[in-house]
Amino acid sequence: MIRHYLLVDDNEAFAENLAEILRDTGAEVDIALDGPNAIARVKAQRYDALVTDMRMPGMNGAELLRELRKIDGELPAVLLSAYSQEELLRMARRDGLLAVLSKPQQIPRLIQILESARRGGAVVLVEDDVALADNLTEALASRGLTAVTAADVKELGRVSARPFAVLVDLKLPDAGFGEALQRVHERWPGIPTIVMTAFRDEAQAAGAQECFFKPFDTATVLNRLEALYREYQPT
Repeated sequence: MIRHYLLVDDNEAFAENLAEILRDTGAEVDIALDGPNAIARVKAQRYDALVTDMRMPGMNGAELLRELRKIDGELPAVLLSAYSQEELLRMARRDGLLAVLSKPQQIPRLIQILESARRGGAVVLVEDDVALADNLTEALASRGLTAVTAADVKELGRVSARPFAVLVDLKLPDAGFGEALQRVHERWPGIPTIVMTAFRDEAQAAGAQECFFKPFDTATVLNRLEALYREYQPT
């Protein structure tokens, strides 16, 4: 099946050049030079993945991603940026990103990510351990799955993406033990939820139905998520 990508960048020359590189892989590529044009295209066309620049006039990449999530909640997204804008990147990760890549050095990596990107592959990851969250994010991306990250309950409340599964720690710095799990159940009733914790005895009392106890084998977690994704069968 031919994959169809949407590339959003206000630098037309760069966009055309990148589009040609992606077309050489056998993909179809549409270009939008700004946020409103990108929104119109997503309303009219089902894409396999989105590639957007971060810094654009009018609507930046993080704002665009949030708007597109309202139209197509299953669209995988990659953010390109030549700038360090930590708050905007945090916003974009909360809405779900396969990767944040620098321009233009990481083109081979971009091609690899796009070819494996899966529609509807969002996993909400609620974890305050930055190293663990980063490791899981990279591992998920290697399978074409998107980590939507939240480091605490406050950030969890701002997540806009709809996941097919949730990974949640029982102990977060801004909440009581097990409160994040309760919030997940309230937010996404019926969505498969896997608890990550070092507290074996307390996990069942907190209402955990499925657990991976820290330290766990990342590959085992990924295999479980693969099975859940196959059951989910996104459009």
